[in-house]
Amino acid sequence: MRRMEVVFMGMTMTQKILAAHAGLDSVVAGQLIEANLDLVLANDITGPVAIHEVEKLNKKTVFDKDKIALVPDHFTPNKDIKSAEHCKCVREYAKSQGITNYFEVGQMGIEHALLPEKGLIVAGETCIGADSHTCTYGALGAFSTGVGSTDMGAGMITGQAWFKVPSAIKVVLTGSLNKWVSGKDVILHLIGTIGVDGALYRSLEFTGDGVASLSMDDRFAIANMAIEAGAKNGIFPVDDKTIAYMEEHSKKPYTIYEADEDAEYDETITIDLSTLEPTVAFPHLPENTKTVKEAGEVTIDQVVIGSCTNGRIEDMRVAAKVLEGRKVKDGIRCIVIPATQEIYLQAIEEGLTQTFIKAGAIVSTPTCGPCLGGHMGILAAGERAVSTTNRNFVGRMGHVESEVYLASPAVAAASAVTGKISEPSELGL
Repeated sequence: MRRMEVVFMGMTMTQKILAAHAGLDSVVAGQLIEANLDLVLANDITGPVAIHEVEKLNKKTVFDKDKIALVPDHFTPNKDIKSAEHCKCVREYAKSQGITNYFEVGQMGIEHALLPEKGLIVAGETCIGADSHTCTYGALGAFSTGVGSTDMGAGMITGQAWFKVPSAIKVVLTGSLNKWVSGKDVILHLIGTIGVDGALYRSLEFTGDGVASLSMDDRFAIANMAIEAGAKNGIFPVDDKTIAYMEEHSKKPYTIYEADEDAEYDETITIDLSTLEPTVAFPHLPENTKTVKEAGEVTIDQVVIGSCTNGRIEDMRVAAKVLEGRKVKDGIRCIVIPATQEIYLQAIEEGLTQTFIKAGAIVSTPTCGPCLGGHMGILAAGERAVSTTNRNFVGRMGHVESEVYLASPAVAAASAVTGKISEPSELGL
């Protein structure tokens, strides 16, 4: 009888994390596994759905009150009666279960900026969240991905989730970014190259000497929009910057996983960071990218600077630097939304908030708000917005006949001054 030998290829970073959490020595792409979870997340939209499903089950308690995070951020502060009822549902469930990580108005922030800031997720961990941009935490070297509310609910009471192990695309970053170019431009360029389904159910694994030149805020922005390329997750290697961030924000132990040298990738994409320019995604898909120089004369009505993609302190600083001593053009509504209370406070202490207000912008409490057409900046028919958010689908920010152009904080701020899609160099910066 002929003996069959199973030869395991080397594993990617994502595959190693999943194998460890499944209690397996190795996994291969396409394999179905059940993995233990380190963090389960929901918000005021997805949380109530999960809670109502969980309440139908016999198991009435969560698997670990310290490993659940409930963050009402989408329609908060409550914009109407329905949103108030949703928040009430999450609030009462958190209280009944003794959930440690519940963040309400006054303590909350946009979930994907808040959780790393609070130190709730670190390298080597697994996280599912009933929000597609849960993939943000890959910036820390964690496996994190968005799931449906029922999957999240199951994870909340079992502490486990089923996964199909993803294959991977290797994204090699070289060089360093030029002035006024940021992580947002990197991910828009990548999505423009491979398309919104270019990484469908695959892991985007970032590597290369260019990674070291990226700030943590750049990495958060890039990992955040992995889902806009269809990816299961995006993930960065753990380096000195990652470790410094984790040690500043968290007391949790972390585990560093590195891809094997013989790890198998479906393809390799190389991006020379030094060649990138300020980039904009035109309606109605994140893949419809052009450089600002290619954009032509596109007049706008509104600018939004914020979101889980670009509401961090570096984003606030860049926007303020562009707006310093300048005025938002007459007829343009400029809305600035710091992603967390801590970032809001820091912006005040650094004088950034004063800069925004003197320029003619408004500054909002942390909220997802206009990103999903919630509140704080809904567009009417025929209106256009330049936004630092992550999606520009039809009707995403309001009326189906409105348009959203995705851009970096630098481009958004410059556009607020000129009233059209612009980059800072047009202001002499």
